[in-house]
Amino acid sequence: MKVVVAGGGAAGMMAAIAAAENGHLVTLIEKNEKLGKKLFITGKGRCNFTNDSDPEELISHVISNPKFLYSAFYGFDARAVLDFFSENGLPYKIERGNRAFPRSDHSSDVIKTLTGRMSALGVTVCLETKLTGLLIEQDTLKGVLTDRGPVEADAVILALGGKSYPRCGACGDAWKILKPYGISLRAPEASLVPLVCADEDIPDLQGLSLKNVEVRILKDQKKVYEGFGEMLFTHFGLSGPLILSGSCYLSEADYKKDIRVVIDLKPALSGQELDQRILRDFQEQSNRQFQNALSKLLPAKLIPVIVKRSGIDPAKVVNTITKAERMRLLELLKQLTFTVIGNRGFDEAIITRGGVDVGEIDPATMAVKKIPGLYVAGEMIDTDALTGGFNLQIAWSTGHLAGRSI
Repeated sequence: MKVVVAGGGAAGMMAAIAAAENGHLVTLIEKNEKLGKKLFITGKGRCNFTNDSDPEELISHVISNPKFLYSAFYGFDARAVLDFFSENGLPYKIERGNRAFPRSDHSSDVIKTLTGRMSALGVTVCLETKLTGLLIEQDTLKGVLTDRGPVEADAVILALGGKSYPRCGACGDAWKILKPYGISLRAPEASLVPLVCADEDIPDLQGLSLKNVEVRILKDQKKVYEGFGEMLFTHFGLSGPLILSGSCYLSEADYKKDIRVVIDLKPALSGQELDQRILRDFQEQSNRQFQNALSKLLPAKLIPVIVKRSGIDPAKVVNTITKAERMRLLELLKQLTFTVIGNRGFDEAIITRGGVDVGEIDPATMAVKKIPGLYVAGEMIDTDALTGGFNLQIAWSTGHLAGRSI
């Protein structure tokens, strides 16, 4: 059979490989000048390409429609992905949190492995070729339409991605291509995205990275996310792994509500233990000013912010600080709070939430129910997951399933 794969990202390349391994004649079309542009910048160029976890663990990290991915994950799990890359010449390593990276720390090596395998299988790659529509005659899928003319095929796999990182060519093509055919699509939203805060002291914290902190996100005073790890302050608000993961639990509509990020700077200590720690520090520095007595507790950049928020006179000698003032300091250290008013949008979002409604797709094959011969894979499906290699695993698993189902 002739198979056309539209989209040269992670899902598209894996779909092309799986279809070619099934003996089909495969053509992959990609609108960019090279394959894997978004894959190239993944993980700051290191490419955390999967998470070495069993299928149930993978599913537990999926936010939208996790049950839809059972067949895909069990059919081509993280171990299968690791074996694929290893067998095709890519050494890898497993780091904290079961994150898998190429041993070289170069995302380009992941792309080379995929393109090398496609070449060995005889996949035809057409770069700078933009999909413009489906070729459907008498209610039968006959191929695709491109800006270079029609390409006939017996089956088509769409792996068009989402809208995140438009500089890599992402522009929501899936919505334009499928909407005319009555396919239900959930509106795209930015996810795994930095958060914008309204607090006036945010710029003072720009560049500060915090490790081993606990973050809670509250929506109208109800907790929607809690995590432990690392985060980063920016000139506009908050970023880093904890914040990106937390953003998955906020929709665009939520930013009109009361959204707060609450940081526990000392999660290993109970309130009583932290109070004892503060007392010890103050006793050791009893004649110092308050503003100069926090260096053992806090990074330097955070001290002026905490001092100002505490309402304690910066020049006050610590042996004169009252219990009530100390309790205010304690509360700040355990509940440093920032007000969220939005996110940084698709330009900085790692992934797109939304896409083809999973009810439109056969989860056992990735076939689109309304259009026989059409399959979908990757980020254009309404599934998304937390950071740590889980979203690329979705791409590999759904792409592989689509390819081998033809």
